[in-house]
Amino acid sequence: MSSPNFEILRNMAGFSEAMFNRIVGFQEKDHAAWRADANFAERIRDLPLHALIFSNPDRDPQRHGPTVAHFYPLRDEMYKLGHYLRQLGPRPTVVDAHARNGFIGSLLAREGVPIIGLRDPAAKPNQIVDFFDPDCYEVREVSLTAVDFPVDAVISTWMPSGSDDTPALTRLKPALIVYIYTEHRDPITQARQTGVDDAFGERLPAGYQLVDEWQVQRAENLLHEIWPDLTTCIAETRHVRVYATQAMPKPSVPVDLHIYDWERELRMAEVALQAKSMMKARGFLV
Repeated sequence: MSSPNFEILRNMAGFSEAMFNRIVGFQEKDHAAWRADANFAERIRDLPLHALIFSNPDRDPQRHGPTVAHFYPLRDEMYKLGHYLRQLGPRPTVVDAHARNGFIGSLLAREGVPIIGLRDPAAKPNQIVDFFDPDCYEVREVSLTAVDFPVDAVISTWMPSGSDDTPALTRLKPALIVYIYTEHRDPITQARQTGVDDAFGERLPAGYQLVDEWQVQRAENLLHEIWPDLTTCIAETRHVRVYATQAMPKPSVPVDLHIYDWERELRMAEVALQAKSMMKARGFLV
């Protein structure tokens, strides 16, 4: 394993111990993420990747949605989305259509564009109910259909299963739409995990164009394959699409972009999976 890509695996034992300590600390609610009175930077510091894939063991699914968020966001995609939003002007009005606890929207707002998060009073709250940065993110207890002010951009993240907010969103005539979703279906009910099949896309009014899109792949058993004590998970593909009423240049992401803390665990897991796959291909039992 001489490839530079595998250098980080040399510290696997120490890394794993520290990671498990972070996971246990979060599960026991010793992590600052649980403290609404802590500042946002402190709350996201050392937040384990495990907490962004799985909910806490004590979550009551009848009362609460996911503990933190439905997926783990990556810094490079927040950087790219911030690039598009800043092209709308010095201070565009941006709404996060499905704010929930504000975690995802706050990460985006910290890219230099304040965001208004719409939290539907009828929606089931996350287990950590409030997890937003008040310096750049404002939560309003109102549904998307009740918005009565001009909007420059809308972020639609993990549209509720079976819902189609395309009409409610496009009535606001935003210059930019960000749609983040998965096409995964429940293996028993076949219900989509997010939205409906024909949300956005061809149903958008004339004038919108797809200016960027990408996918984030989560490997099956991402953590369990490397650390057998951790829970299994399904493979998942997360899609991001950016629609706009005008052409926009794509951003150039800096190679030295500061990543989120949970991405360090993600990189370790992905590199370890790559190394394990290579060893299996060469006939080693691992």
